[in-house]
Amino acid sequence: MAKIKDCPGFETFGADIKAAREALNMSRRVLAEQIHVDPRYLANIELEQTIPSLPVIIQLVKICGLPMERYFNPEVMREESKLRQRVSHKLALCPEKYLPIVEATIDGAIKMNE
Repeated sequence: MAKIKDCPGFETFGADIKAAREALNMSRRVLAEQIHVDPRYLANIELEQTIPSLPVIIQLVKICGLPMERYFNPEVMREESKLRQRVSHKLALCPEKYLPIVEATIDGAIKMNE
């Protein structure tokens, strides 16, 4: 298995997976079952001790709603501030029915800045 130090761009992968899983109110066991791995293996990923295989990465990114470019093209993501990255990630996790509220809030913030 690859280690974090050998994979630039994956420094936050485990923490991102854990945060997304918790935001989705999903237990480690449930997520592990969905991607067909042992919960202990998922714990190792979340604790940033290991980088999983590409098929597992793809499943995790898809289920957790994470941006693939964050890990495979980190230069693009580094151009954005940490705050903008966090907000973007939370927006991806936001249920569709709440997006009109989020959009109206953003519109209000933009108008305040004008």
